[in-house]
Amino acid sequence: MSYVVYILYSPSLGRFYVGQTEDLADRLARHNSGRNKSTKAGVPWTLVHSEQAPNRAEALARERKIKNLGARRYLEKLGRDFGTDSSGIESPTEA
Repeated sequence: MSYVVYILYSPSLGRFYVGQTEDLADRLARHNSGRNKSTKAGVPWTLVHSEQAPNRAEALARERKIKNLGARRYLEKLGRDFGTDSSGIESPTEA
């Protein structure tokens, strides 16, 4: 089975969330429904990055690597840039 490692961004909190799943669409819907304790304060979440992993073990390893480095630094290494919106909160922008 294929897994997806993903990074979400919450404009209301100005924070990132890193996770892994088999069904990205369902997982994003659950994050944005407010049913997930760790992400309900940041609704709505926006998907800013995802990458495939061939199995759960590799997805967990990649998730841990991203979390150890920090999502913002990981995205910057990939060439993603960050701007500031009119509210003064930093938000991801396309490179």
